[in-house]
Amino acid sequence: MLDDIKKYNAAQLAGYKKICNALMKVIGQELKKAERKMWHGSPVWFLDGNPIVGYSVRKHGVQLLFWSGQSFKNSGLDPEGSFKAAEMYYADIDEVKITVLRGWLKQAKRIQWDYGNIVKRKGKLVKIGNW
Repeated sequence: MLDDIKKYNAAQLAGYKKICNALMKVIGQELKKAERKMWHGSPVWFLDGNPIVGYSVRKHGVQLLFWSGQSFKNSGLDPEGSFKAAEMYYADIDEVKITVLRGWLKQAKRIQWDYGNIVKRKGKLVKIGNW
């Protein structure tokens, strides 16, 4: 559903549009095998039905969210919510550090909590893989 994500990006204000396009490009390069779609109104990438990363335009910037980000090593991401998600906000394209973003995406492929089955497990998160 890349067209839907492109439409989402195109609908943003100029500065945020640049951020969204940069995020879409790098995420797409690093997560080539991921399913991508609009989910709850925002672009999100999934591996095997599990949400990995997404972004949303908010009042004070573009929120980049990693569902398992609290488990990343030395990430610099801020905890978000009551599970294992972590976030970064960008207000300007110059704040997007591509090398750092690629590092987070590499960790996101390897370090995952099973959000895809959280309802079935009645809110309990389980690690995916051996990390």
